[in-house]
Amino acid sequence: TALVNMYAKCKSLENARSVFDKLHWRDVVSWNVMIAAYGQNGHGKEALDLFQKMQQEGIKPDIFTFVTVLGACGTNGALMVGKAIHAIIVASGFQSDVVENALVNMYGK
Repeated sequence: TALVNMYAKCKSLENARSVFDKLHWRDVVSWNVMIAAYGQNGHGKEALDLFQKMQQEGIKPDIFTFVTVLGACGTNGALMVGKAIHAIIVASGFQSDVVENALVNMYGK
Protein backbone atom coordinates (compact mmCIF):
# COMPACT_ATOMS: atom_id res chain seq x y z
CA THR A 1 0.00 0.00 0.00
CA ALA A 2 2.88 2.38 0.76
CA LEU A 3 4.29 1.88 -2.73
CA VAL A 4 0.89 2.57 -4.31
CA ASN A 5 0.66 5.74 -2.22
CA MET A 6 4.16 6.85 -3.21
CA TYR A 7 3.43 6.44 -6.92
CA ALA A 8 0.12 8.26 -6.49
CA LYS A 9 1.80 11.21 -4.77
CA CYS A 10 4.26 11.36 -7.67
CA LYS A 11 1.24 11.43 -10.03
CA SER A 12 2.35 8.16 -11.59
CA LEU A 13 -1.08 6.58 -11.68
CA GLU A 14 -0.15 3.83 -14.12
CA ASN A 15 2.57 2.58 -11.78
CA ALA A 16 0.28 2.96 -8.77
CA ARG A 17 -2.44 0.91 -10.47
CA SER A 18 0.06 -1.70 -11.61
CA VAL A 19 1.28 -2.23 -8.04
CA PHE A 20 -2.31 -2.18 -6.73
CA ASP A 21 -3.40 -4.81 -9.25
CA LYS A 22 -0.51 -7.08 -8.21
CA LEU A 23 -1.35 -6.97 -4.50
CA HIS A 24 -2.36 -10.46 -3.39
CA TRP A 25 -4.46 -9.14 -0.51
CA ARG A 26 -6.21 -5.79 -0.74
CA ASP A 27 -7.88 -4.36 2.33
CA VAL A 28 -10.03 -1.23 2.58
CA VAL A 29 -6.91 0.92 3.10
CA SER A 30 -5.28 -0.18 -0.15
CA TRP A 31 -8.55 0.38 -2.02
CA ASN A 32 -8.88 3.83 -0.44
CA VAL A 33 -5.35 4.79 -1.48
CA MET A 34 -5.97 3.86 -5.11
CA ILE A 35 -9.43 5.44 -5.24
CA ALA A 36 -8.04 8.63 -3.69
CA ALA A 37 -5.15 8.63 -6.17
CA TYR A 38 -7.58 8.70 -9.05
CA GLY A 39 -9.87 11.24 -7.42
CA GLN A 40 -7.12 13.65 -6.43
CA ASN A 41 -5.58 13.56 -9.88
CA GLY A 42 -8.72 14.41 -11.83
CA HIS A 43 -9.72 10.87 -12.76
CA GLY A 44 -13.15 10.79 -11.13
CA LYS A 45 -14.58 8.16 -13.46
CA GLU A 46 -11.75 5.75 -12.67
CA ALA A 47 -12.22 6.41 -8.94
CA LEU A 48 -15.93 5.58 -9.22
CA ASP A 49 -15.26 2.50 -11.33
CA LEU A 50 -12.77 1.26 -8.74
CA PHE A 51 -15.27 1.94 -5.94
CA GLN A 52 -17.78 -0.24 -7.77
CA LYS A 53 -15.18 -2.99 -8.21
CA MET A 54 -14.33 -2.74 -4.51
CA GLN A 55 -17.95 -3.40 -3.62
CA GLN A 56 -18.17 -6.27 -6.12
CA GLU A 57 -15.20 -7.90 -4.41
CA GLY A 58 -16.97 -7.71 -1.06
CA ILE A 59 -14.80 -5.02 0.54
CA LYS A 60 -16.89 -2.82 2.82
CA PRO A 61 -16.24 0.91 2.33
CA ASP A 62 -15.38 3.03 5.35
CA ILE A 63 -15.81 6.73 6.06
CA PHE A 64 -12.65 7.59 4.10
CA THR A 65 -13.90 5.67 1.07
CA PHE A 66 -17.18 7.55 1.12
CA VAL A 67 -15.54 10.97 1.44
CA THR A 68 -13.22 10.19 -1.46
CA VAL A 69 -15.90 8.88 -3.82
CA LEU A 70 -18.23 11.78 -3.00
CA GLY A 71 -15.43 14.12 -4.06
CA ALA A 72 -15.01 12.14 -7.27
CA CYS A 73 -18.75 12.43 -7.91
CA GLY A 74 -18.58 16.19 -7.48
CA THR A 75 -15.64 16.71 -9.80
CA ASN A 76 -16.98 14.23 -12.35
CA GLY A 77 -20.51 15.64 -12.40
CA ALA A 78 -21.92 12.26 -11.40
CA LEU A 79 -24.86 13.50 -9.34
CA MET A 80 -26.97 10.35 -9.74
CA VAL A 81 -24.09 8.16 -8.58
CA GLY A 82 -23.50 10.58 -5.71
CA LYS A 83 -27.15 10.33 -4.67
CA ALA A 84 -26.90 6.53 -4.67
CA ILE A 85 -23.75 6.70 -2.56
CA HIS A 86 -25.52 9.13 -0.22
CA ALA A 87 -28.26 6.53 0.26
CA ILE A 88 -25.64 3.87 1.05
CA ILE A 89 -24.06 6.21 3.61
CA VAL A 90 -27.38 6.82 5.34
CA ALA A 91 -28.17 3.09 5.37
CA SER A 92 -24.69 2.29 6.71
CA GLY A 93 -24.85 4.88 9.47
CA PHE A 94 -21.65 6.66 8.42
CA GLN A 95 -23.05 10.11 9.11
CA SER A 96 -20.36 12.44 10.46
CA ASP A 97 -19.24 16.03 10.00
CA VAL A 98 -16.62 14.92 7.48
CA VAL A 99 -19.16 13.00 5.40
CA GLU A 100 -21.67 15.84 5.63
CA ASN A 101 -19.03 18.30 4.37
CA ALA A 102 -18.27 15.96 1.46
CA LEU A 103 -21.99 15.77 0.67
CA VAL A 104 -22.31 19.58 0.70
CA ASN A 105 -19.32 19.83 -1.65
CA MET A 106 -20.71 17.19 -3.98
CA TYR A 107 -24.21 18.65 -4.18
CA GLY A 108 -22.75 22.15 -4.53
CA LYS A 109 -20.80 21.34 -7.70
